Amino acid sequence: MKKTKKPKEQSTFREYFELIVETAIFVFFVITFVVQAFQIPTGSMEKTLLIGDFLLVNKFAYSHSPFPLEKKILPTKEIKKNDMVVFKYPKDITKDFVKRVIALEGDKVEIKEKQVWINDNPIIEDFKIHNDIQIYTKNDYYRYDDYIRDNFGPVVVPSGHCFVMGDNRDDSYDSRYWGFLPLNYIKGRPWVIYFSYEAEKNAYLKTSVRDRLAKLVRFIPEARWKRILHVIH
Repeated sequence: MKKTKKPKEQSTFREYFELIVETAIFVFFVITFVVQAFQIPTGSMEKTLLIGDFLLVNKFAYSHSPFPLEKKILPTKEIKKNDMVVFKYPKDITKDFVKRVIALEGDKVEIKEKQVWINDNPIIEDFKIHNDIQIYTKNDYYRYDDYIRDNFGPVVVPSGHCFVMGDNRDDSYDSRYWGFLPLNYIKGRPWVIYFSYEAEKNAYLKTSVRDRLAKLVRFIPEARWKRILHVIH
C-alpha cells in the first residue's frame, strides 16, 4: 500500500514555522541570559560613555555559577575595582544604571577635595573628568549635595556590596548620594557600542510621539560612526 505524500506547500509551511519558533526561542534565550541592550541617557560616564551610545551588556560576565563545571565553561569573572557595571538602581529596581566600581567590600573610601582615597591611599584614575573647578567644603553646609560630591566619608564598604561612581565626577548620581550597591543587583558588564549618535542632553526625558520621531530623523545624520562597534574596556 502506497503512502500518501504530504503536499509540498504544507511541508514548506511547517519548515518555516519551525524555523521561526526556533529563532524566537534562541532570541529569547540570548536576551534573557546573554546580552541586554542599554542606552546611555545621561553624561555621568563621560568621556568613557556618551549620551546617545547604545550598548550591548554582557550578562554572563559576573553570573554566579552554582556548579564547578559551569564555572569552567562559562566565561565569568569576579568583580574588580575599575570595572564598569550595569545594575538595578537600589532606590528603584525598575531602572538600570551604569557606573564604575571604585571600592569593594572591606575597603575604606574617602574623598578629599575631589581626590578619591582607598584604604588611606590616593588612587590614580585616568578615566575620570572634572568639569567644575569649584571645590565645596563643610562651610557650604547649606549645599550638602555639593559638599559630599567633593568631600565624602570616610566609610567602609559592607559585606556583599561595592561602592560605585560615574567617570564624570561633578555630574554623577552615584554611591555618594544613594549608598552602597548590593552585588546581587549587578546585571552585567558593558560590552560593545552597537550604535551611537549626537543626542541632546536629557533626551531621555522627551518621550512624546513628536520627540521620538525627531530622534529617529537624527539617527543617521548625527551618527558617531567611529564609535560604532567599539569594544568597551
